[in-house]
Amino acid sequence: MVNGLVQPDVAKMEVGGNFERSAEDGTNDLRLRKVLQMDEDTDVQRAGGSLSQSAIKQLKRQKLLDRIQSKRLDFLRQVDSQLGELFDEVTQEVDTFQQPFTNGNANVQRDSNSRGQKTFVPRDSILTDLFEMQHIQTIYHIFVAILIVLMINTFVYDIVDKGSWMVDFSMVSFAFDRMPIVLHTWVYMQLATIVVYCAFNHWAHNRNTYGTWFDWLYCAGYLGYQAGFGFLPLRQICYHSLPPTAALIVVCEQVRMVMKVHSFVRENAPKVLKTKGVDGPKQYVMCPDFSKYLYFLFAPTLVYRDEYPRTPSIRWNYVVSNFGQVVGCLVYANFVLVRFMIPVFRNIGKEPTSPKVLVLAIFGSMLPGMLVLFLVFFGVLHSWLNAFAEMLRFADRQFYKDWWNSTSFAGYYRSWNVVVHDWLYYYIYKDIMLLLGYHNKTYAALSVFVLSAIVHEYIIAFALGFFYPVLLCMFGGIGVVLFFLVPQQPSRMWNIGLWVGLFIGMGLLMCLYCQEWYARINCPRVYDSYADYLIPRSWTCMMQNVH
Repeated sequence: MVNGLVQPDVAKMEVGGNFERSAEDGTNDLRLRKVLQMDEDTDVQRAGGSLSQSAIKQLKRQKLLDRIQSKRLDFLRQVDSQLGELFDEVTQEVDTFQQPFTNGNANVQRDSNSRGQKTFVPRDSILTDLFEMQHIQTIYHIFVAILIVLMINTFVYDIVDKGSWMVDFSMVSFAFDRMPIVLHTWVYMQLATIVVYCAFNHWAHNRNTYGTWFDWLYCAGYLGYQAGFGFLPLRQICYHSLPPTAALIVVCEQVRMVMKVHSFVRENAPKVLKTKGVDGPKQYVMCPDFSKYLYFLFAPTLVYRDEYPRTPSIRWNYVVSNFGQVVGCLVYANFVLVRFMIPVFRNIGKEPTSPKVLVLAIFGSMLPGMLVLFLVFFGVLHSWLNAFAEMLRFADRQFYKDWWNSTSFAGYYRSWNVVVHDWLYYYIYKDIMLLLGYHNKTYAALSVFVLSAIVHEYIIAFALGFFYPVLLCMFGGIGVVLFFLVPQQPSRMWNIGLWVGLFIGMGLLMCLYCQEWYARINCPRVYDSYADYLIPRSWTCMMQNVH
């Protein structure tokens, strides 16, 4: 039984047997039989008279079993997707019914349980299930073959052009330089998150003794902690001039820990506040054990729970396989950038630039940009998170949904990164509606977009070492408009439009950021102050070298 559905016993289905069917699916079964019969007749004609009667029957039987197995997997996948969407819709409807009816000026006090809770259930990632199908495995093999061809292409190019027999991994070594500093910074950040637990535990056990001022004192301390935690890692990045990948690791871990700490405090503070005024031997404090908090810090989720569904054992071969895929994605990205991006942009500032060159560079960056997007998705959201989920026996592995089937950017935003989307939905979107009223969904959605766009640009800016708000404008500007553009009747054309938009967007991002990166290498500084960090140098460089 899979997802509550009984699987058909394929072994008991005999060729030529009468399948039981209802009046609704009779026509579909008849069509299926006709298709199977045509395929069987074709196979028999190809085989000719050289096959015996038993061999022909065996061929027919195998053909039928293969077709039934394929149809069964397709059916189960479709039903599982529809049930998941139905479950999400029902959960949201239940949350809506639980909301109290109030007038416009009434203060609404809601119990934490009425906020709607994310339900964790044991389930595999979509690609994990899809890879069980031979057709999807073939697509995976195609991407591996492309990687091999890129390696051979780069190897031959280095031999012919540079006379070197060694593949150039200088960009990888540069990107991951100064990793000991990254490790030290990460350890300090991790210890700082443990301090939060100690402070929260002390507040939870002593708040009833000291009164309200004690609550406000710890609230101010928590805000001060968040501000300090946002400053110190950035100081390490700027002081040591960390390269892009090293800086990206520090900033992403900083954002991840801030989100995890906020989730822990947001989920447990209301429980502690409920204990106010409780006296006698039944008094208790809702502060989780440290082991639960420590597990949450490493679990592949940003929503805190005291307990998560767990798998019975750890498959270490699966862990090694996923980490191997992460390394493969890094190597893949290296070859994509070395062969398709760096040769186009490394002479920015050295040669005259024209609008024609810029347009060609944008369209030439679309395909490499989408490959990088695929690699980020597969390497981080699938392989990396599944590896940690397996090591921690974390059973709910819906880190993403089938975003590639989306017919609107709203659906794409919700399904691309479920881990971050859940945090934004439960701690930003729903809390803003709690403060402003549940009729202000538009303001809550816009607030989520603005915050997400700022955080994305924040990560890119400190990872690359300059502020060039391309992603901020695309995400917080065009992305907001596309979010509200939802088709009334989704169709194949809307999905094609989504993919066209992704190709164009990734082409713009890759082109403009690469252009600015090499402009800062090849072009002289124009400003000696912080203005040089904020003003794109590629603009001044292009004006000086315009053709």
